[in-house]
Amino acid sequence: MNHTAPRGMGAVLKAVVAAVKLVAAEEIMPRYLKVSHQHKSDGSLCTEADIAAQAALIRKLQAIVNVPVLGEEMPDAEQRALWENGHEGLWCIDPIDGTSNFVRGLPYFAVSVALLRENKSVMGVVYNPVSDELFAAESGKGAFMNGEKLTGRESSVPLAQALACVDLKRLPAKLLKRLASKPPYTSQRNFGASALDWCYTAAGRYDVYLHGGQKLWDYAAGELILRESGALACCVEHDDFTRGDIWRRSVIAGRDAALFAEWKNWIREIND
Repeated sequence: MNHTAPRGMGAVLKAVVAAVKLVAAEEIMPRYLKVSHQHKSDGSLCTEADIAAQAALIRKLQAIVNVPVLGEEMPDAEQRALWENGHEGLWCIDPIDGTSNFVRGLPYFAVSVALLRENKSVMGVVYNPVSDELFAAESGKGAFMNGEKLTGRESSVPLAQALACVDLKRLPAKLLKRLASKPPYTSQRNFGASALDWCYTAAGRYDVYLHGGQKLWDYAAGELILRESGALACCVEHDDFTRGDIWRRSVIAGRDAALFAEWKNWIREIND
């Protein structure tokens, strides 16, 4: 596995990239297809790899920037306390986003790490250790995929010809019914790892994206990467993605301004 950090990054982001790749190599991939799992209270899965990776990330990230770490595998009360007291600086991590895929051998999962200041993401890294693809961004400095700058582009297709990533869970019933009966796009995908969904939209692999409700660690890194790439996002209910419940935030995203507007307007018209 290549541990070289992508070019054009600052020293702190390079250190985070190196830490994420090392944790994936040492704690996650040796357990791939070999680890047992258990169900958490919310029905999601947790494995020994999640716990080991989270502990390793906490150690390594705090050695880079010594602020608290909010992890997906922490108790709910601890997560909320960390958020309330983390205005000056907070790491937000999901050691394995897509644990169900990880357990079943589906190669669509990732490590997601974000650094927040004043409750806003200023740095993000998302890494798929199976494909060895790394997405990263720093606020105001752009987004990268394996060392190449991700930049905004004009879509060559209208919404009717778009490839959409749509997670049907938590969407309003009226919208669900219309998506099932008469979708506005040509084809749809969802593979169960929100952090990668953001990054794939940023990279233009998906044209548009829709999710009914994500938690902080689902979007903290990915939304920054998408925004720094030049793509656009908002919530189903309003245009300001930074508003609303951080534990259940809906997503509308599009790879360029025209396609994003068409997609958002279609959803809003159905959802009203």
